[in-house]
Amino acid sequence: MPVNALFSFLMKKRLQQIELFRDNPHEAQLEVFHKLMTAARYTEWGRQHEYASITSPDLFRERVALQDYTRVKPYVDRLRAGEQNLLWPTDIRWFAKSSGTTNAKSKFIPVSREALEECHYKGGKDLLALHYAMTPQSKLYQGMTMVIGGSSTIEPLRTDAYTGDLSAIIIRNLPIWVEVRRTPVIETALMENWEEKVERMARETMREDVRSIAGVPSWTLIILKRILELTGKRHMLEVWPNLELFMHGGVSFRPYREQFKALFPSPAVNYLESYNASEGFFGITDNHQADDLLLMLDYGIFFEFIPLEEMDREQPRTKLLHEVEVGRQYALVISTNAGLWRYIPGDTVRFTSVRPYRIQVSGRTRSFINAFGEELIVENADRGIEAACATTGAVVAEYTAGPVYMEREARGGHEWIIEFERPPSDLDTFLSVMDDTMRALNSDYDAKRRGDMALQRPKVHAVPRGTFFHWMKQRGKLGGQNKVPRLSNDRALLDQLLLTITV
Repeated sequence: MPVNALFSFLMKKRLQQIELFRDNPHEAQLEVFHKLMTAARYTEWGRQHEYASITSPDLFRERVALQDYTRVKPYVDRLRAGEQNLLWPTDIRWFAKSSGTTNAKSKFIPVSREALEECHYKGGKDLLALHYAMTPQSKLYQGMTMVIGGSSTIEPLRTDAYTGDLSAIIIRNLPIWVEVRRTPVIETALMENWEEKVERMARETMREDVRSIAGVPSWTLIILKRILELTGKRHMLEVWPNLELFMHGGVSFRPYREQFKALFPSPAVNYLESYNASEGFFGITDNHQADDLLLMLDYGIFFEFIPLEEMDREQPRTKLLHEVEVGRQYALVISTNAGLWRYIPGDTVRFTSVRPYRIQVSGRTRSFINAFGEELIVENADRGIEAACATTGAVVAEYTAGPVYMEREARGGHEWIIEFERPPSDLDTFLSVMDDTMRALNSDYDAKRRGDMALQRPKVHAVPRGTFFHWMKQRGKLGGQNKVPRLSNDRALLDQLLLTITV
């Protein structure tokens, strides 16, 4: 059997399992729950919380408090020092370094072998399985996959453990069936200097038969544009004519969609989004045209959800999967096969369907603007930007926004910094459409904007191309999984950027 046909056959086998948890979601989650309780009952954490006698999710919710990183950190510090069997029974040798989008201090998320194999690798395999299901004629495995990851720094406290971006940890441990079809070489993939890495990646991959790409949209664009500069080609299909698939995640694809369509001007190129983080792999787009993600229920992660309006409570009551409602905003809570228990990673989601369970990532619990009761979330902002681009022909490279506080007689408002890849035909029209769209989506924002009484019309700074790249470089945040914070509830980021622009 040809290699591509064998690969396609194996992918189809996995589709049957996906269909099983789609049809039996609650049973699938209950099975995950009991496996987690059984696996961790003799760990230090499991003994403290008497996991051996926890027989139901309700009892679990009563006995184990919700956790954030500050509560988990003492255990992580001990794990990094070499202790084991604290949160999870098997050895923890990998720690995904993550600062999120709103916290400059690094977090070190434990990654077990089970999390790698049963969650992260499984998620990557499922992306391919779903692509083959939607594209039966696919010849993906006849070519190469360009994987754009972060850097990996060896952990100095232990010789057998290391830290780095999750993508770097995954690249270092890829199964052989993936590694033989991955480009660039591992030494290039894990380079720490991002600017050197872009150059090396561009030169190594531009002559390969690349058929799929995996990466964060913003950093992927930088590499693709460099390849076009080196080759002198008009678009990427002149470089990689057999490209079929871009697998993306980390940030919303909405602000980048038009740029990718210009780089790959063919309806034969498909896009699949994944919702993964250092803490786990949570969702996958199961339709090339879909705008939401199938919640993956058999990855060794047990899900709970906090209604967003209850987040301010010290220990809010969570909802289990069968209790969630379509259209409501929830903060995600996870218990994982890497030993995170009732952990709040900081993401907010909105359910678009419960048969099967599909979600949209709406933002971060700390990435919003609510200085005046407007409760503007990233999803609102992305959709506003998308509508404004469609009306004015603009293409947005990056953006961020924050509040303008009321002073004396002056009204409050929002201030935006937007870097355009292609400027709008009229900036005032762009602003009006963006504002009107956000008002239509968010009744609280609309109420504060009505009559310009509480919130005046947004103020926009259109900044030169490369502004955000240089700002990220100054902060040592180039490449990998580093992301530009979209919305902030204070002016710290805005003032930093504005200072950079005026200097």
